[in-house]
Amino acid sequence: MSDDEADPELLALLRKSLGLGGGAANPCTAETKVLDNAQHVFDNAIDVALSPSKVKEAAATIWRMMQKKEYSTQTWSEHELHPKAKDESTVDFIFAMDLLNFSFWSELPDDKRFAIEYRGKRWTGYWSLVAALQRALDEEIPITSPSFWVDETECTKALLRHVFRSVTAEEIPLLEERLRCLREAGRVLCEDFEGSFVNCIYSAHYSAASLVNLLAESFPCFRDETSFQGRRVRLYKRAQILVADLWACFNGESFGEFHDINKVTMFADYRIPQILHQLGCLMYSPPLESHIRQLKPIPSGSTWEVELRATSIWCVELIRQEIERQHPEAKPKTNPVQSNGHPSSHDRRQSLITEQKNGATQTSTDKPAPSGVNAILIDFFLYDTMKELEKNGNEKIPHHRTRSIWY
Repeated sequence: MSDDEADPELLALLRKSLGLGGGAANPCTAETKVLDNAQHVFDNAIDVALSPSKVKEAAATIWRMMQKKEYSTQTWSEHELHPKAKDESTVDFIFAMDLLNFSFWSELPDDKRFAIEYRGKRWTGYWSLVAALQRALDEEIPITSPSFWVDETECTKALLRHVFRSVTAEEIPLLEERLRCLREAGRVLCEDFEGSFVNCIYSAHYSAASLVNLLAESFPCFRDETSFQGRRVRLYKRAQILVADLWACFNGESFGEFHDINKVTMFADYRIPQILHQLGCLMYSPPLESHIRQLKPIPSGSTWEVELRATSIWCVELIRQEIERQHPEAKPKTNPVQSNGHPSSHDRRQSLITEQKNGATQTSTDKPAPSGVNAILIDFFLYDTMKELEKNGNEKIPHHRTRSIWY
């Protein structure tokens, strides 16, 4: 073997250690490396820092407010736009939603920015995407079907422009990129997973980390990676939020039953850094803060952008740790795992098929929601809170401007 040739056994070992390759990996050993990478960036960051005292204050505030609002996985399904069915159609919807869940910010005022009118309301941001998908399904456009995405005669740019038609003159950002994501994901699903994302869940053995890694490995449009000071950095925002949305939608059961869900970190976008700065947790260097306040764009993959995203991940992790330290009862309860490394519900695939045949696809309502606080629920809570602050005109700093498909 020459020095230029890769050792196949070494590659297989590396793939296994990362939980790549679906069923070939032990789901208990899968790691996304997102948190480790985020800590490395934080440890070497120059323009973004954390305030330990403010992190502790934020943890106390977040815990208190989450308890007051009874924030849990149940909150996800309570929104009027999120799907209510607990079956494969909802899995399809969530995959399509998070496949296209990126870059909705606008430089225009609210009354002129891209917006979707649906059910008598005007929706912007992330909710404009959900509304557009629901509207398309109402119009019998199979917008959540991978076989439709790969049909270039039916799923055209003109059709996608119709699906995302705005009530204003502004078009949805990155329309071309969204079409490419649909095409690419459709081909992967149809060629490698029998046309259904459900098969990706089965291949990952209900491991959240394995599913995140499978998404990053198999779908280039989910491979949210960059470099920082010469080191590869994984951020995986949309891959992680896809797994988190499944977990929240299905309340930790059925297609959302991931025994290692707490390996998922927060989702590094532009809203969470904004509220973490507002809480005093994140501190910016004068040049970076001035740049953000002047609404100047920050290139995707730049040092500033990577520091903002990675430090936010690490900050939420410290908040989570502080909540657990102050409130041991907040520690999430994980699903039991058998000695063979598979979750005790490893046979869920067959039981899910049986449930669907019998029409019993609704998640049981007599089981309590998964208890405890993890990075996912903290992220969801912070995102909702920041949107509320913005709506009421109480934001202290704008969010940073980066136009990309990663968030």
